[in-house]
Amino acid sequence: MAKLWKEAGDAFVRAAELHGSKGDSKHDCASQYAEAANCYRKINPQLAVDCLLKTSEIYTDMGRFNMAAKNHVTIAELFETECPDTEQCIQHYQKAADYYKGEEAKSSATKCLIKVAQASSYAAQLEQYQKAISVFEEIAMWEADHPTLKYAAKNHFFQALLCYLCIDP
Repeated sequence: MAKLWKEAGDAFVRAAELHGSKGDSKHDCASQYAEAANCYRKINPQLAVDCLLKTSEIYTDMGRFNMAAKNHVTIAELFETECPDTEQCIQHYQKAADYYKGEEAKSSATKCLIKVAQASSYAAQLEQYQKAISVFEEIAMWEADHPTLKYAAKNHFFQALLCYLCIDP
């Protein structure tokens, strides 16, 4: 295996551009950008993010919000681990949660919202405790109304309480 990730990514981007210019299947175009992102991820996470944003935009135009949300989760994970940027991480998890909510995928939305709240409360440099409180309370209220999740609600109410204490000790 030659491991020419940049060249492979460039080839996938070129293929995506050709699909887009010909008016071919948008799905094929998005798939090519996703493959480019997989290649770029190994050498340059920012290039991967750019390709994933294009993929997400295409899926949003197609009305495939679950697929767009998955791309935003991947982008958020990149900002969380490979090119740390807490603000961008929060923004993309929030966007993914919004897309999941719109598609009635509450479980996936909740996972993203928990990441938003954790990133907001644990990032000491941001101190976005108010945002974390509202997200933890939103999750807890949803869980309290759900018969199988009602016992998990107390954990998220407790996390909201801890954030309140950070604001006003």
